[in-house]
Amino acid sequence: MLTAVPSRSVPDRLRHKTVAAAVAESLRQRILTGEFPAGTQLRQDALAEEFGISRIPIREALLQLEATGLIKIMPHRGAVVSGLSVEEVEDIFALRVRLEPELLALSAPRLSEQDLQGLRDLTEEYGTALEAGEILRWGELNQRFHLDLLRHAGRPRSLTIVASLLQDCDRPTRLQLSASGDVARADREHREILALCEAGRFDRAADHLRRHIEFAAQSLIAIYRRALTP
Repeated sequence: MLTAVPSRSVPDRLRHKTVAAAVAESLRQRILTGEFPAGTQLRQDALAEEFGISRIPIREALLQLEATGLIKIMPHRGAVVSGLSVEEVEDIFALRVRLEPELLALSAPRLSEQDLQGLRDLTEEYGTALEAGEILRWGELNQRFHLDLLRHAGRPRSLTIVASLLQDCDRPTRLQLSASGDVARADREHREILALCEAGRFDRAADHLRRHIEFAAQSLIAIYRRALTP
């Protein structure tokens, strides 16, 4: 009768997954801060040398990033940092303009005092991060604010779509804030939307949210078009 020999492959796989997760997080931050802009090729051999590890966890890290849409693994080019075209940015913001104000009108009357306090805390945190230039946190806090405003709309599929749209425009939104330098406006508009919700002026809050998204879209599209002008 054969005796099973304990395999060393399981611990090895776990170690690779742990290392891969750390590499993926490091690369994610560098992509989100713009150190690796759209179109940058991430070569496995160069990354393995930089991190001082084998290519196995590097490959796993790149697959994790591809699953989140931050990179695309392309034939003959390997891993390339993904980006959005002007047309895609226009499409994303057009969808947000249509969906978010409607969802806010449904959600705002159902926001509890606990919900409102959480939004106040988020607003303060966002404002502090904007002033401190903590670029990596801008997208995360912006997404949380928008989704927490809409959380009680009772439209789970629409919320899932909005969450995906917010994720897609994370980097572009931070680009818009960084390039325009108008972080004070973003902070002020968040506070105005929340204040209108607290005052029970839900239609006005939805209208403010619509204009908030429209301004971000116009500003960002102008930045993209300037970058494309020879």
